[in-house]
Amino acid sequence: MKRISLALCLLATAAFAEDVFDFIPPGGRTILEGLLADHPESRAALATARSAPDWAAALAGGTSDLAGTEGLDEWQRQTLADYLGYAGALADADTLPQDGRDMALAKCQSCHIITVVVTQSRTRDAWLGTMNKPSHVGVPLTPEERGQLADYLVVNAGIPIDDIPPELRAGGASY
Repeated sequence: MKRISLALCLLATAAFAEDVFDFIPPGGRTILEGLLADHPESRAALATARSAPDWAAALAGGTSDLAGTEGLDEWQRQTLADYLGYAGALADADTLPQDGRDMALAKCQSCHIITVVVTQSRTRDAWLGTMNKPSHVGVPLTPEERGQLADYLVVNAGIPIDDIPPELRAGGASY
């Protein structure tokens, strides 16, 4: 009986761990993976690098050669455009670089709870300013990654505190 209880506890813990950050919008990598899973023929559209503004215009105008994008909302289109501009030409769409959401969860949480980040609505310059402060310059991110993280946060942060799971509302920076 103890083994069954332990197994159930482990399963419940694993299920909770997978779902605890569902309130944070998906990043460009996740959006792109979903599109490619449904429309693998779209991989060819990724072979040529475009700027984020060029991707944004193509996604908004329905001329991106990425099938399935018509179902994306404005935030998802901008998140995807920023990510694709950051990722550049993708010869191998099976090994996509991290997106802003990935970086926020991996890097920001190394010092403070994610709520400190995702509840703030800020400009790109403000996010980059924070990332260039002494308390953040040691975070191992390239300038390009910092830009991708800032772009993701501009579009997707500013989540109301009431949308945050209660167990993630407390806490702050530990530096």
